Amino acid sequence: MTLSSIDAARLLGRLRELGDIGRDADGRLTRLAASDTERGGRDRFVSWLEAAGLDVAVDRIGNIFGIWATEGIADRPPLMLGSHIDTVINAGIYDGCYGVLAGLEVIETLKASGYMPGRPIVVAAFTNEEGVRYAPDMLGSLIYSGGLDLDAALATIGTDGSVLGDELHRIGYAGDREPGFLKPHAYLELHIEQGPVLEREGVALGAVENLQGISWQKVTIEGDANHAGTTPISMRRDAGYAAARVVTFLRERAKASNTPTVATVGCMAFEPNAINVIPSRATFTVDLRDPDEARLQQEEAALADFLDTLSSEEDVTISVERLARFEPVMFDAGIVAEIETAARARALSCRRMTSGAGHDAQMIARIAPAAMIFVPSKGGISHNPKEFTGDDELVVGANVLLDVTRKLTQGE
Repeated sequence: MTLSSIDAARLLGRLRELGDIGRDADGRLTRLAASDTERGGRDRFVSWLEAAGLDVAVDRIGNIFGIWATEGIADRPPLMLGSHIDTVINAGIYDGCYGVLAGLEVIETLKASGYMPGRPIVVAAFTNEEGVRYAPDMLGSLIYSGGLDLDAALATIGTDGSVLGDELHRIGYAGDREPGFLKPHAYLELHIEQGPVLEREGVALGAVENLQGISWQKVTIEGDANHAGTTPISMRRDAGYAAARVVTFLRERAKASNTPTVATVGCMAFEPNAINVIPSRATFTVDLRDPDEARLQQEEAALADFLDTLSSEEDVTISVERLARFEPVMFDAGIVAEIETAARARALSCRRMTSGAGHDAQMIARIAPAAMIFVPSKGGISHNPKEFTGDDELVVGANVLLDVTRKLTQGE
């Protein structure tokens, strides 16, 4: 059987064109959710949806949908493809955007071939997946799957003091559809791996069968500001030192474990933040991840116990705020098997794997069977301008997405 292929030049050209939207004078790419730069990306994406002859819908949290529904199937639950187009600060061009644009490319390829799907096919771009400007991350897909109150989410205050709902109105993407207005028959997300496994093992594709649980916490440690030169070490209530002990504890515990648990302190601030003053306050974040829920709970408990001990030993006051908590996700075994079958049909190596990063797929998996396809990331680098996946690898992943989409939408 001769397998069809997506239009590689169109996909790659759009990926680079979208990657140029949101660059500053120094060439840094930043498209934070509901910002002016993201509006530019949204506008370009919508223009491509309209040019492809798709019906465009936007829901109240700003999620964008391009809907292909031929006559007689519009009332059937659709296959949904997608990801996101918002970025981190100083980003690469592939994260999220590849999955959205590949989803559009698959629909256009099937339309051009005369294919008649047995159910609608929808490509989605979800709002605020990265969570850089507004918390939590994966916000649009979380709302879409019913996991968070819409009005509360619209009232979310960003890191810059903006309100999400106001910003969506300002940029013209506060839609009128209720989140969840289309309940997917299934959901499929194509993504760069953002890790080193596929490249290291020389494997073309990952069939993602599960996704790690994520625990985000903000820790605040209160001590006393005092003179850095005159205060004896034994008399200090040093919030900065206490924070450093937490960082070391997390790293050493993860290194000593034979499990895939990871722990990261990604943000930290001291007050008064002066070179010659002992910090009176340290505020920092803790990101814990593990694909096993019981182990993730154990790590949370270990951190809580350590903070209790630290408070006593360093004579500091410690408070903890939970920012986000998502349980591990098992993806649909049937769709994972279809990904493997599609890879074999194209003589491609494929391995089952766990996603270490959070994705919109984990939220949509709450309401529909879901799975993900990974392609390699050079050096395992992501959230960085050095993020890179070769053109051939991008096309391979899109072609497998095409094949699985055809399989999941065959006439019924």
